[in-house]
Amino acid sequence: MLTFTNQAALSYRNRVRYSNLTTGQIADALTMTKEALTGTYAPGEDVTYVVRLSNNGTAALTDLTLTDDLGGYVFDGGTLYPLSYVENSLRFFVNGTEQPLPAVTAGAPLSVSGVTVPAGGNALIVYEAAVNEFASPEAGGSIVNTVTASGAGLTAPVTASATVTAANEPELTIAKSLTPETVGADRQVTYTFTIENEGNAATATGDDLVVTDTFAPALANIAVTLNGAPLPQPGNYTYDEATGVFATVPGALSVPAAAFTQDPVTGVWTAEPGEAVLAVTGTIQTV
Repeated sequence: MLTFTNQAALSYRNRVRYSNLTTGQIADALTMTKEALTGTYAPGEDVTYVVRLSNNGTAALTDLTLTDDLGGYVFDGGTLYPLSYVENSLRFFVNGTEQPLPAVTAGAPLSVSGVTVPAGGNALIVYEAAVNEFASPEAGGSIVNTVTASGAGLTAPVTASATVTAANEPELTIAKSLTPETVGADRQVTYTFTIENEGNAATATGDDLVVTDTFAPALANIAVTLNGAPLPQPGNYTYDEATGVFATVPGALSVPAAAFTQDPVTGVWTAEPGEAVLAVTGTIQTV
């Protein structure tokens, strides 16, 4: 809103006395809000944003331009943009009815021009933005995304912001290998399970992390290690030599969170995954 001040002067007998200052505001006809449909983000995911514009005036607001900063922040003297507009994702509605698209410039920042909001009416703009390599994946990381509306019908630009935070959760993958890959009957082999965590939180008891496998052929006289240390039974895993079914017990395994670094030159975030290595060694049963 535009702020104005005013002061009166009283003169008499060659004297001047001034009144107090009064302050007022001119309210724009346009109000705007912005929200993200989800409060959290993860690298590579899309965030859906909704911008609502309401015209409380008696005349239509025409040819407005909306500029979205895509979460831009200052880094090493420049600006990095942690969000990338998803091409062709924008939708435009006026009073609840979808309209032909206004002009969209997808660069950073994102620009939407030629927007009209009818008198006493509203407009809705919905679009998606992808979380890219410039977004912090660390616990506590956030993206503050601001949109600005400007145009001849406004006394001053109108802004609205939405904040999303990095999801605080593990992100696990598992890989399995066999050593040796060629072995004779009744010889010993080792199955190795490498579990990596690219998330910003370590696994917890409530995550119910379990590794299951059915060894075929079944193994006899197995020994199990976790990160090179013996993992005793019972209490940590179950195994049936007759069927070859192996399973860890919930809570027996944990995987640390990833470690994140931001390149001081490019600003790109990278992750060094947390890791847990489970190994099962046993003798192949041929009968």
